[in-house]
Amino acid sequence: MSSKLRLALVQLAVGKSKLDNVTRAVQKIKEAASEGAHLVALPECFNCPYGTQYFAEYAEPVPGESTEAIKEAAKENGVYVVGGSVPESDGGKFYNTCTVWGPKGDLLAKHRKVHLFDINVEGGICFRESDVLSPGNSYTTFDLPQCKVGIGICYDIRFAEMAQVYSKMGCKLLLYPGAFNMTTGPVHWELLQKGRALDNQVYVGTISPARDTSASYIAWGHSTLVNPWADVVATTEHEEGIVYADLDMDYVNKVRQMVPLGVQKRNDMYEIVSKK
Repeated sequence: MSSKLRLALVQLAVGKSKLDNVTRAVQKIKEAASEGAHLVALPECFNCPYGTQYFAEYAEPVPGESTEAIKEAAKENGVYVVGGSVPESDGGKFYNTCTVWGPKGDLLAKHRKVHLFDINVEGGICFRESDVLSPGNSYTTFDLPQCKVGIGICYDIRFAEMAQVYSKMGCKLLLYPGAFNMTTGPVHWELLQKGRALDNQVYVGTISPARDTSASYIAWGHSTLVNPWADVVATTEHEEGIVYADLDMDYVNKVRQMVPLGVQKRNDMYEIVSKK
């Protein structure tokens, strides 16, 4: 089995028409597949504008109309698809949910955003996902022929512990569909990707919506793939487009051999135990 994986990160232009958004996403999956991608990833909230005022309006069950379209696109094009995220309605609650589909149209995983985006940056941005959304409570992985992949959504990337668990579970690639903004994006977006990649010696991919300056929430863009040495392998600016990257899982092994953090960790030192 080849250790090489061709990844496509779809930086999608998202508007207020769910039908148009989903149709465009399906078209981009087809385009990425035609360029040889094995795995295609969509951005957070690929079917609707990002914002607490939109979540309930655009919410649907999972599987639902948006995720069913992604399922069919994966099947028709014979690729794996990480379906960014959609607002999910379930049992009277709303979640920010990512689905993962196999090349036969099988549902491989479903991840509900674990850490909700509640921040208040003075002079910058105030946002509270928890006003509408409920959090997920589980880790989410799926297996490709080349490697195991861990999934987080946007704010999940800020929590190093989550990425560490994924690394311990055997993941060599972490994907974070995310919509950072014009306050946190310029200073933290790439830095967080490099931190997660370097600490855990994994590839890290982030997938943003394209920037829409007329939107109430303006995304930073800059979808990016970082390697285990913390090098930016591929990236883009803020317009709609597809970022392609060729990953080699043998390189992950090489980095882990050169700097063997996994066997050097002092787990006996990391647990805080209170002494009476």
